[in-house]
Amino acid sequence: MRIRRTLTVTATTAAVAALAFTGAVPAQAAEYSSVLKIKGVRYDAPGRDSNKCSGGNTRNEYLTIKNYSKKTKVNLKGYKVRDRVGNTFVFRSNHILEPGDYVHLRGGRGTDSDGGNVVYRQNCNFIWNNDKDTIYLYLPTGRPADIHAYTRSANDRDGNGYITYHG
Repeated sequence: MRIRRTLTVTATTAAVAALAFTGAVPAQAAEYSSVLKIKGVRYDAPGRDSNKCSGGNTRNEYLTIKNYSKKTKVNLKGYKVRDRVGNTFVFRSNHILEPGDYVHLRGGRGTDSDGGNVVYRQNCNFIWNNDKDTIYLYLPTGRPADIHAYTRSANDRDGNGYITYHG
């Protein structure tokens, strides 16, 4: 089981900063008005964890972000994903999600693809803890778009390493 720790915690709002520093974890995600939401997370990649860039399995750990709008396209450029201890990924390139479309934000290195619905973090380290973590999705403005906390025991009842949110 891997557990990451970092000394840097970056928060974009006072509420999220207070949440991160107190160690409190939201029991359920607050409903935000953003059309982009976290659909699910593969927080525990199948197999033994190996964060090697060649032959490792970090690319099998991923976050699924979905555009729940029925009419609006969303460009992911500027959106930010963060874990509880401050490990952060910022979408630096244009990646358009059509209404109802999704993207898998994967670990490891690879070529981003709109058609393949995938963006790689270009980092071979795991981001999500196998026991518990909190996932923050921020708008380009820095405001929260969606937040979910999980624990293996409470949220992954079948033990498959994947948790679904927002259907």
